[in-house]
Amino acid sequence: MTLRDQINIRKLPMHIAIIMDGNGRWAKQHGLERNMGHQEGAKTVREIIEASAGLGLKYLTLYTFSKENWSRPDSEVAALMDLMADSLNKETETLLKNNIRLLVIGDLSRLDNVIRGKLLETIELTSKLSGLNLIVALSYSSRWEITEAAKKYAADIIKGIADPLKDDENAFGRYLATSGIPDPELLIRTSGEMRISNFLLWQIAYTELYFTEILWPDFRKENFYEAIIDYQKRERRFGKTSEQILENDKNVQL
Repeated sequence: MTLRDQINIRKLPMHIAIIMDGNGRWAKQHGLERNMGHQEGAKTVREIIEASAGLGLKYLTLYTFSKENWSRPDSEVAALMDLMADSLNKETETLLKNNIRLLVIGDLSRLDNVIRGKLLETIELTSKLSGLNLIVALSYSSRWEITEAAKKYAADIIKGIADPLKDDENAFGRYLATSGIPDPELLIRTSGEMRISNFLLWQIAYTELYFTEILWPDFRKENFYEAIIDYQKRERRFGKTSEQILENDKNVQL
């Protein structure tokens, strides 16, 4: 039985998020420039997107470029932007053929006008598609997202649209960049680092975390399947006891 066959499709998480880490270290291990690591990492992106679509996953979020990454050497940032532009030119048709909808979260104002324009064009072209929702976190940081949400919420309070005395966390959540997108059930991080790195801090309150030593360019669909299988073995309690979860499952079956 293959790893793919071991996945219970009925218990497939609706949303998986991935911190794609290790491109630079992969390049260093292979005696290559860091940019070559990013190019190899792009191949893994394609494989994991295809695997996600093949499983019937509804949402996949990829942490592509953080706001903190703008502080990297100019040459590396430029190479990453060139790679992004090239990927958009090559993969837009693939997204359309495979019924994949592209969404982006992050501060797009810092992007080059050409890249931003192409990105927005692809988002529009795929907006009506109904398969996998591919969410790219680009020029993103969670603290930035929450700060921006708080500003919008405060503005609506002033306008009388929002009421902080009545609104709950769900009301505030609608001001986040991920409004309308379910929280991820599983977060995968490659390369052995065990931190969240300012990624979806609000959304992962009850997300299952999976860390692997594998560097992103070496991460294959089989490793992706292993993470899902591990997730499916876990008991998700959301603050309840195991007995409560068991009783609820019995009631659902009845």
